[in-house]
Amino acid sequence: MFSSIYNKLVLKGKTVALVIKCYNEEKQIIKVLNSIPDFVDKVIVVNDKSTDNTANVVKDYMKTYGKKSLNTKVEEEHLEDSGYNGAEIALREIKKIEDTKFTPSKIENESQDDDKIILISHLENGGPGATVATGYKWARDHKIDCTAVIDGDGQMDTSELKGICLPVVIEEADYVKANRLKHRSALLVMPKIRFFGNSVLSLLTKVASGYWYVTDTQTGFTAISLRALEGIRIHKIYKRYGYPNDILVKLNISGSSVKEIDSKPVYNVGERSDMNELKVIPGISWLLLKLFFKRLYQKYLFRDFHPLFMLYNLAFILFIIDLPFLSQVITALQKTETLKLQSLIIFTFLTIFGFQSLFFAMWMDMIDNERLWK
Repeated sequence: MFSSIYNKLVLKGKTVALVIKCYNEEKQIIKVLNSIPDFVDKVIVVNDKSTDNTANVVKDYMKTYGKKSLNTKVEEEHLEDSGYNGAEIALREIKKIEDTKFTPSKIENESQDDDKIILISHLENGGPGATVATGYKWARDHKIDCTAVIDGDGQMDTSELKGICLPVVIEEADYVKANRLKHRSALLVMPKIRFFGNSVLSLLTKVASGYWYVTDTQTGFTAISLRALEGIRIHKIYKRYGYPNDILVKLNISGSSVKEIDSKPVYNVGERSDMNELKVIPGISWLLLKLFFKRLYQKYLFRDFHPLFMLYNLAFILFIIDLPFLSQVITALQKTETLKLQSLIIFTFLTIFGFQSLFFAMWMDMIDNERLWK
């Protein structure tokens, strides 16, 4: 009783949806569905063309538990060209085009507005990022105030869902991520290769995303506000395992605030992961390099010019020019030859000023983005 009253007071009429991304989770999905707190208004199960019986298991569950929900039907406002709302009309036309670029899917519900559980089936396998994008699209189209995401393998403790959603609901942050790496048991519970891979990618994501205080970038346990959903291009979310990193960069470009909540790591609960860390790390690292330059140019050149854009690029130019001289230094050391004084001076100058420009750019980057970390 107290919990129900507390939820109503905190939520203040805000709607909460939970996206569950599923791929071959027939053994785990019922356990996950049974654990969902009652303050969640909509449960959006996105089945990424599973090859097992996941879809039928969810459908059977929906027959008993899928009819307890508020109505979230949103009437589309009719816009007539008054001469002043051309931007809104153009935006609506762009949205129609973007809606065709999501992974093809089918909504299995007969009455999705009244059902609590919404089952969306991908017609082709899109990957974890594509699954999240599909769930986000439904939540955005139905004006859900807070949309959380978990996996369908039972690896995320839904008792922590309230803590993840609360900063979004009270408008403290636009995007909240669980942080498993700060938990005292992280080194003991998490597989060593996964802990190492997560730590490496988190370090690279700090630079790429501009959220310099983010720690656990690879977790899929998150919550996002409607404002943030409407501020990024959901259909362009990276479809594979690098999607959490891609979302962070998109959020930074849009000026969204981010917060992390401590969360306990959960493993060995029957989950089955097909992710190969050694194969994933190089691919995501390359993605992060591209995302860094995307953020640099979009945020600090095209949208609003900032001196750090010049400093970052000056550092890269100096390092490129420095490469032939670095090669000469290495060759001289290997062959114990005397390096020309002119080459040594140029190498020293380029190296010092290159790192100086880089460190100043990173410092400015940290200062500029500090306001977005909550």
